[in-house]
Amino acid sequence: MVYIKLASILFNSKIIAMLTFKKIVNENEFNESLDRAHFVDFLHTHLGRFGDPKEAINACLDYAFCNDGRPGGFLVAAYDHEKLVGGLVINNTGMKGYIPEHILVYVAVDGQRRGRGYGRKLVEYALNQCQGDVKLHVEYENPAKQLYERIGFTSKYAEMRFNK
Repeated sequence: MVYIKLASILFNSKIIAMLTFKKIVNENEFNESLDRAHFVDFLHTHLGRFGDPKEAINACLDYAFCNDGRPGGFLVAAYDHEKLVGGLVINNTGMKGYIPEHILVYVAVDGQRRGRGYGRKLVEYALNQCQGDVKLHVEYENPAKQLYERIGFTSKYAEMRFNK
């Protein structure tokens, strides 16, 4: 578990928040201040209509924690004065080159704190923790798409799925 005070959030040249990031790479790193259920609830609530059921979020965390021999990944919790204000999950793909090494699966910011730069700082912190390329999926009408483009993500492919 890693705590890092990394990001000052400025508004009109004044610091309005000092974000602290907690990187979690192992299930045992959850504790009384942040347990798995709280993290899943936070993502489920603040992903809103762009989110998944809690069962899917929990499966993503299992993957990140290398359960069942999967490639792993990590979570990041962002705090402002000890209040959880953002959460993110990166899973490793186990591939390289033709498929990026990592996929940003979930990123959410507290709905009352959006538009203040929290999401950008959270994503940038996570990208700095990754060795190799990162991909993500975002719906065209998701307002976060513009943030990802400003950070440097590009659209290379249209995603297509065949559901059985």
